[in-house]
Amino acid sequence: MDAALLEDRLRGCLTKFREGNLQESDLEGMLDILQDGAAPRQQLLYLSASGSSVHSPVIGISFIGDEAGEQAGDDPDGWPYQTVLEAIHDGWRVIKFPELALMLHETHTYGLGCEFILEK
Repeated sequence: MDAALLEDRLRGCLTKFREGNLQESDLEGMLDILQDGAAPRQQLLYLSASGSSVHSPVIGISFIGDEAGEQAGDDPDGWPYQTVLEAIHDGWRVIKFPELALMLHETHTYGLGCEFILEK
């Protein structure tokens, strides 16, 4: 269940409680909702950027979520985020920043370079 909808339902129960109208069935309904809506699955967003800054342009993108690994397509103009910062503003949380220790200098890196991993 959507978090906003769940919050609305809980606020409705709170209002009923304050008015003295809260029924056992209201609370049972909330329990049913919580049991039916198991914890949301983690979603991962891999963003390869041209540099280590969250302002750097995204040069590669991949989603992991309800579907197996999904590519966002070959056209960067069709990608949902052009920078890591745009993804952060859309609610994604960074769980891994680029490994700067793997950088020899600006143009040569070991490993995957400037990869950010974000989650929802």
